[in-house]
Amino acid sequence: MQLEIQDLSKTYANGVRALKSISLTISQGMFGLLGPNGAGKSSLMRTIATLQEADSGSVRLTGLPVDSYTPERLDVLTQKDAVRRVLGYLPQEFGVYPRVTAEAMLDHIASLKGIANSRERKEIVEGLLQKVNLYQVRKKNLGTYSGGMKQRFGIAQALIGSPRLIIVDEPTAGLDPAERNRFHNLLSEIGENTIVILSTHIVEDVTNLCSDMAIICLGEVVATGDPNDLVAGLNGKIWQKFIEKTEIDVYRRTHRVISTQLKGGKTRLHAYSDLPLSGFDPVSPDLEDVYFAKITEKMDVVTV
Repeated sequence: MQLEIQDLSKTYANGVRALKSISLTISQGMFGLLGPNGAGKSSLMRTIATLQEADSGSVRLTGLPVDSYTPERLDVLTQKDAVRRVLGYLPQEFGVYPRVTAEAMLDHIASLKGIANSRERKEIVEGLLQKVNLYQVRKKNLGTYSGGMKQRFGIAQALIGSPRLIIVDEPTAGLDPAERNRFHNLLSEIGENTIVILSTHIVEDVTNLCSDMAIICLGEVVATGDPNDLVAGLNGKIWQKFIEKTEIDVYRRTHRVISTQLKGGKTRLHAYSDLPLSGFDPVSPDLEDVYFAKITEKMDVVTV
């Protein structure tokens, strides 16, 4: 299966150009979409999820198993009902009915997705609750759930109907480390047989989960590829120095500073350069360096 996005653009009524000719090819497995707030991630996800119209471009889902309801190829922008039958979506923020149990709510959603047989729905709901580790609290009202439990409920509802395309938008924001690890394991398992798009600004999530990714900034794709290959492309180009906080602006004027972080009372500065920098130490790059290098490069171009 593949999701083929070609020259996708979206401008809102207030004049904000959220997407500017986005082109991506996303294959089966976990795909990470990184970008700062306002980069266009949610706009792209909402368009793929058939929740808003695009101004131009195309989105096609190909290589689907053919059955009486679904052809091998779908035009996401025009065949919305057919797309929704193979789509699972976990938005960045979603509400729950606080006085309804998880079991009852999932049964209702399964019914809405066209699973008419009550015995079949029961089996599906119980299986999903076990998969997301909520079976023991299935009779509790959703309003009593913690943030992590609600996220796991969210992915359970997204999995109803065995979707072929799953979109999760900022799924680990606000989760504690243990909940994040459980969520990572669940997403990894799901990604073995489907296309899973993980939209996030948490670099570590992409590092841990994804074999393919893209970085978007100001509505444009600024990098795409295997995370390991992108990191390898920065070998010998990232330099580190510990400075006083008051010196940051001086270094920004004279070096291509990509990130700063307060560490042990000092500010750790990472700079990009093809050549050694006087007074700096070489450092092995990671995906965070790739992210900041691409974002700052784009921002500098726009500023200029």
